[in-house]
Amino acid sequence: MKSKLIKVASLIALIGITSLSFISCSKDNKNSNNELTKVRLNEVVRSVFYAPMYVAINEGLFEEEGLEIDLATGQGADATYSLTQIRKYYIELKNINL
Repeated sequence: MKSKLIKVASLIALIGITSLSFISCSKDNKNSNNELTKVRLNEVVRSVFYAPMYVAINEGLFEEEGLEIDLATGQGADATYSLTQIRKYYIELKNINL
């Protein structure tokens, strides 16, 4: 009896998770008037580590998702940190050595 209850509960959970994944993957046009959300990024230096981001910007992948990327180079960690703290840029990109 207990194992049957577990199987039924598992099946219900699986159906719920599957239906949520389909709902979250559906294309939703929240910006029906085609307005882009502006995101300002500030990187410490130009680097090959950010190559996938550069390609995505050039190929227009962010625009397809409703984002307009304003990318700037801070020319050093201190300048990048300062610009982010005064809210000139929303996100700073830098490498952390552990």
